[in-house]
This record gives sequence, C-alpha cells and structure tokens, in this order.
Amino acid sequence: MSMEQILATVRSFDGVLVLSPGPGSAFPDVAWGDHFFYYAPDGEIPHGQPYGTVVTKDYPDDEASHLGGPDGRWRVNVHVGRERFRALVGSYPRDGEAAEVAETDVVVPHPVYGALGWVAVVNPGERTTGVVLDLLRAAHDDARARTVRRAGG
Repeated sequence: MSMEQILATVRSFDGVLVLSPGPGSAFPDVAWGDHFFYYAPDGEIPHGQPYGTVVTKDYPDDEASHLGGPDGRWRVNVHVGRERFRALVGSYPRDGEAAEVAETDVVVPHPVYGALGWVAVVNPGERTTGVVLDLLRAAHDDARARTVRRAGG
C-alpha cells in the first residue's frame, strides 16, 4: 500500500487531524514532509503526542530505519499500548530486545519509542498493510476515548 493510500484512510476517520508540515509552515523543517495523526474534532492540535505518524526521513537519534534516500523509504509509527504491543512483538514494551528496524513490511518495536508502546513498519506491504490500518484505527479510537474521558463525558 502506498503512503497516500494510508493517509487517505486515516483522513477518513471521524474527528481526525492530519498535520502535514511543509515549507512556509510554523513547524521546523525537519518535520516537513511527515504526517502526524491526532484525534481533534475541533481541528486544533491537542496537547500531547500524536497517536500515529508517517515519517519520510531519518531524525537525529532515529536513523536505524534508513529512511528517505534514493529508494524513498518511509515508516508508519503507531502507539499501540502495552498489551497490543505484546501481542504484536512477543514481549512487553520495556522487556523487549532491540529489533531490526530497517527490514521492510514487518511490525517491530519503534526504534526510539518502543519502550513506550509504539510499533513501527517500514514500507508497509502485503504482509502488514491490513495490520497497520487496523492499528491506526484502534489508536484513533483510543485517542478519541481518552479525549471523551478527559472532558468528563
């Protein structure tokens, strides 16, 4: 599945805000070309981290996936929480071994945020596209539930 197909699916979620910084925006140039997913039915960036991202290049201290470059590698990152993380990778977030995060089309612990319950997939393909979309939908639903709970509803 292409990055655009994944973005189109996420954009179809109710109350989603897909932040896609680019030149001329108020965001640092390191974020240009990347995409950050929030539950934000009011269209305002909420306080806190997104529930998922698509990144198109390596960041400082996050170079293990070898993103960007001539082959255009990119990575989907999703916060899945402790139990879902264990079901996906076979260990709890803080208990796992470092994974090979450069392999494509495989769900692995996020190279930086794995201990916090994040997983990553470089260039999702036939094996992982369905899983990635399911994880993004579940992360969106979790973010919505947190927002409702915090609002007292």
